[in-house]
Amino acid sequence: MPTSSDNLMKPIIRVQNLAKEYTIGASKSAPASLREIFSGVVRSPFKYLRRNGRAANEKFWALKGINFEIEPGDTLGIVGSNGAGKSTLLKVLSRITEPTLGRAELYGRLGSLLEVGTGFHPELTGRENIYLNGSILGIGRKEIERKFDQIVAFSEVEKFIDTQVKFYSSGMYVRLAFAVAAHLEPDILVVDEVLAVGDVAFQRKCFGKMGDVSQRGRTVVFVSHNMQAIRSLCKKAIWLDEGQLRAMGDSDAIVEAYLQANASHEAVMAVDEVIASLPPDPNFQLRHVSLVQDALPTNLVLSSKPLDVVIHFSVLKKTPGLHVYVELLDAEDTVILQSINNGDEPEPPVVEAGDYACRVTFPAEFLAPRNYEVVVRAGIANSRSCLPVPVRLPFDVQASGRVNRAYPGYVTPGKLAPLLNWETEFSPRKRTQ
Repeated sequence: MPTSSDNLMKPIIRVQNLAKEYTIGASKSAPASLREIFSGVVRSPFKYLRRNGRAANEKFWALKGINFEIEPGDTLGIVGSNGAGKSTLLKVLSRITEPTLGRAELYGRLGSLLEVGTGFHPELTGRENIYLNGSILGIGRKEIERKFDQIVAFSEVEKFIDTQVKFYSSGMYVRLAFAVAAHLEPDILVVDEVLAVGDVAFQRKCFGKMGDVSQRGRTVVFVSHNMQAIRSLCKKAIWLDEGQLRAMGDSDAIVEAYLQANASHEAVMAVDEVIASLPPDPNFQLRHVSLVQDALPTNLVLSSKPLDVVIHFSVLKKTPGLHVYVELLDAEDTVILQSINNGDEPEPPVVEAGDYACRVTFPAEFLAPRNYEVVVRAGIANSRSCLPVPVRLPFDVQASGRVNRAYPGYVTPGKLAPLLNWETEFSPRKRTQ
């Protein structure tokens, strides 16, 4: 196999018309004898075949018509919902699964970290598995010995390095497996969502190491549901949807398109049903509320863009002190802030009868990636509520664009994450003679 150094002008990965088909609904029990097969088919062939799972077997295309190329040194993120074909694609690239159609060409050594349990022999110790994996990658024993201490130190499993890995916890396994995959310097490093098994501190080390690998000119292919990690680590991304390549390009653009497409419009429609069921009020009628980003209703919000809360209501008769307001709640139902539509008036205003449309905006780069709820309320000052049942709009904020973070994949503590202005002065340290 040619190495990446021999193919500097060529893609390091070339995928052409790749497709993978699986059969689901396989037979659960085999017939007892040839006579049973013959008599069953003669008596009722279609019924027999359905009962034994032959005709009922369904063909399922996990991947279909995939085409893309990756240049040496690229960092590629793969996004998509569960069942989109992400893991199948990695298994094909890692030579674990053979494609049904098409081909995947790799020009260099590949190290992969897929699901827990892949790549290590359970009966061998951690030490023995390091040497085994190095041999599979075609690395000589002296080179493995030179890297051995770095691998063990990174994995933080020194105490158990001579223990059979079948006794390792999933976290210990992932620590050692990632350390081996990253430190034996493959030309292509393939990592699945398995990093989610590790603790936060170890994930930080892994993201840093993958960044280091890419800076050294190696190629990284990374699958994750952590969109912040994909944005931070990967220059490019591909979006898989039901086994097909829906889009490929700059990671920021691909992630934003993916998140917007997966916003739940069912939740948006459910709010209208709640409003329709509200008891009537003599002064106030709520007609519609929505969360809007990029001029579209959504409940999946990008942190890099403003979020509008739009409220349509009718005042049925002239009412002193009538107001509508929103509350922002976290996942624990703690009120983070409250904003009133006429809250800056010195005295409660008199609101004329008519139709109203209010819009309040949460600025971009304000909310941390978390789950929230906007609660819409209405009332008459010092009198009563006009909405005995508040309308709740749950939404999820995904990190995008500029975010306040310490490293790729970092989750900002707290509910708000504004990018505040910092001023830093630098003075070079004077050398002492």
